[in-house]
Amino acid sequence: MATKKKNKPDFSKPKPLISKSKKAAVDYDEAIAEQKKIQAAIDKDLEEKKLKFDTSKKYINLPLIVIAGRPNVGKSTLFNRFMHKRVAITDPTPGVTRDPVDGECFILGKPVHLMDTGGYKLTRDIGTMEAVMDDLVVEKTLEKIKKADVILLLLEASQITPEDEEFIQQLRPYWNKVIAAVNKTEGGKNQDFAQNYMKFGFKELLFISAEHGDKIPELQEKLIDRLDFSNIEEGGNNSTPIRVAILGKPNTGKSTLSNRLTHSESSIVSNYAGTTRDVVEGTFVYNDRNFTILDTAGIRRKAKVTENVEYYSVNRAIKTLDECDIVFIMIDAQEGLAEQDKKICSLAYEQGRGIIFVLNKWDTQEKGRTAIKKAEENIRIMFGQMNYSPIICISALEGDGIKLLLDTALELYGQITRKVSTSVLNTALKDWIFKYPPPASRTSNFKIRYMVQTSVNPVNFTIFATRPEVVPLTYVQFLKNRIREDLGFDKIPVQLEIKASRKKWEDRDHE
Repeated sequence: MATKKKNKPDFSKPKPLISKSKKAAVDYDEAIAEQKKIQAAIDKDLEEKKLKFDTSKKYINLPLIVIAGRPNVGKSTLFNRFMHKRVAITDPTPGVTRDPVDGECFILGKPVHLMDTGGYKLTRDIGTMEAVMDDLVVEKTLEKIKKADVILLLLEASQITPEDEEFIQQLRPYWNKVIAAVNKTEGGKNQDFAQNYMKFGFKELLFISAEHGDKIPELQEKLIDRLDFSNIEEGGNNSTPIRVAILGKPNTGKSTLSNRLTHSESSIVSNYAGTTRDVVEGTFVYNDRNFTILDTAGIRRKAKVTENVEYYSVNRAIKTLDECDIVFIMIDAQEGLAEQDKKICSLAYEQGRGIIFVLNKWDTQEKGRTAIKKAEENIRIMFGQMNYSPIICISALEGDGIKLLLDTALELYGQITRKVSTSVLNTALKDWIFKYPPPASRTSNFKIRYMVQTSVNPVNFTIFATRPEVVPLTYVQFLKNRIREDLGFDKIPVQLEIKASRKKWEDRDHE
């Protein structure tokens, strides 16, 4: 009779942790549960290593990290370090950040949704608008904390303040989501102060420097270890979003419009002029097109800008013109136009952006076509060189006119990204010259050779002529008008440059 083959032990699984002591009355089920816990951790680690992400792609369902703490502990500096660019305004003045500023970035190869929040401030100048703003900032911060997957509590290596103590108590319901880091400990500085935070029951404290980068890699590892990336999906529509900047004077309703478009409360809305400081970015989809909305700080005249923070805010708002496709010039229908509107519009025009004049708070105005026509006439008088720019009357608060505004934005985006072939351009150019020949005289005789489109967004054209220096500005304007009206650029600014050439376009094309 054949002997039964003895099974070889399976060394791939952990050996049961059963004690050989007399206390072998050890709870076997407890040991098995511990093994399963260890195995689950190993499995999770292996699964995380399988999750590879492409930094060139867009992802959805990202885990949310919220950076929170009292004012002036370095939250915005840390946020900018993770984002690898200056997004949030940083300044020694406490309470600079008001609106939550967020963005998507990669930390150790993993995509995350990162958010910088306003500081938790207890001290109030009761009865002032600043006190009202502080309340709104705290309310918005606590609202974002509830939605966070991980709360990065940033503390400062200094004496513990009542604001620290109060805020830590506010975080108790979310304690399992908190990672605590003490900032401004570069080179081991002030770690005796930093250790004092251990009395609040933190299992671990990380001593970092957001400005100098000390221990940032260790902090990144802690953050990534606490996040679940299993629900992340590649974005279904990776098309480049249409970027819209909302610019205008303070208190014209920019943040109200931004919140309306994104169906969120990302921007703090208040009647207090200058509420928005950072550029608050939001996204939405309309007619299957992705939009990114940039809510900016109100732009006042230089003479009225006295604080550093406002100076940075205005500069950041103006810089959005480098990053956007379409500009909504917000005008308060109650106050009407001001010289500052003209300056803002001039900046957008110089960048070649599609411009829409948005008359907001129209629900407070007299209804009817006559009132609209009068408002349009006032704008046309002030912006005489921009008769092509659309004017849309809306109520951001009530939602009136939003569909027309977005349809118009899509139309303008189609124009600023339109490319016309050289052959079509020059067929049109011949027709224009035939119908309206260039003025000729002994001193200003020239020939127009050909035309090319040199760029889209902004839309630029170059015409080559034999003597460009004598081409009259009136004829250049005629050609520019023909380009706009005949080639489908009737609602956007078009730039036209005249250069020297002695070759015909057909000869140049065949070289």
